[in-house]
Amino acid sequence: MKIVMPGGTGQVGTVLKRALSAAGHDVVVLSRRPAHQDEVHWDGATRGPWVEEIDGSDVVVNLAGRSVSCRCTPANLRDMMDSRVDSARVVGEAIAKAARPPRGWLQMSTATVYAHRFDAPNDEATGVIGGAEPDTPGYWAYSVDIAKAWEREQEAAGTPDIRKVALCAAMVMSPDRGGVFDVLLRLARLGLGGPVAGGAQYVSWIQDQDFVRAVEFLVARNDIAGPVDLAAPTPLPQRAFMRLLRTAWGMPAGLPATRWMAEAGAFVLRSDTELLLKSRRVVPGRLLEAGFDFEHPGWPEAADDLVRRLRVRGDRRE
Repeated sequence: MKIVMPGGTGQVGTVLKRALSAAGHDVVVLSRRPAHQDEVHWDGATRGPWVEEIDGSDVVVNLAGRSVSCRCTPANLRDMMDSRVDSARVVGEAIAKAARPPRGWLQMSTATVYAHRFDAPNDEATGVIGGAEPDTPGYWAYSVDIAKAWEREQEAAGTPDIRKVALCAAMVMSPDRGGVFDVLLRLARLGLGGPVAGGAQYVSWIQDQDFVRAVEFLVARNDIAGPVDLAAPTPLPQRAFMRLLRTAWGMPAGLPATRWMAEAGAFVLRSDTELLLKSRRVVPGRLLEAGFDFEHPGWPEAADDLVRRLRVRGDRRE
């Protein structure tokens, strides 16, 4: 198959492209800064010569959007919104005008669309959409607005005959450098991987190979459209998540952090505490109903696998 991946140079895109290319697919990445032969320039907002790659392709997997690993300033939040909405809009325009449009359009979204909650898991059928939770920072609601606008732009595209899937993805855990697993493991190795603000908030995650398999599953299943949660079926509280990560690495303890300590650390890392403090209790209802079989459904086994692969690769010093 020919698969076009707008925004495929980020951490998740790198994981997906590597696996799909290894499986024999022709993968073309659309990038603002193309650096390889299979990368084509686009600006993420206007049509250009890149639309020729979509015309005649089999599937588009749009991953474009400014990284959320940054300070949530008004300017950065606006960039997050614009980069997602503009890219979805222009991809939709390219598909609508294609003489030979792809049969499927998978659009990245986020599990952040769900409410900050502890009482019950969120899934596609019964999940509570966020934005109105009491006692949460105002910009958390804006993050939900971004997710809703992102999905709404795909839904509104003039492509009535094209199957569209919104990938409501949890944090993708990969041993590659620069991803969320890399950051969390670094904290654990430094002895800082303890509970944050009590650690009751839920962490939703998906192991990288299961993420790839889920995307392949959704590409092949012509009967699935609309929002689909890409998350392992076992979210767990942050304190347990980090304890199991420390166990996988062999670190016996991790210092706890208060909310203000997390704020200070996020400021130093030029990130934001929403990634640590929002309770994302998301489960993959539609994937499970469709018969998808997770190879790594539980975090203890997934963490062991990620640590093993990282150590085999030999790019971390003990």
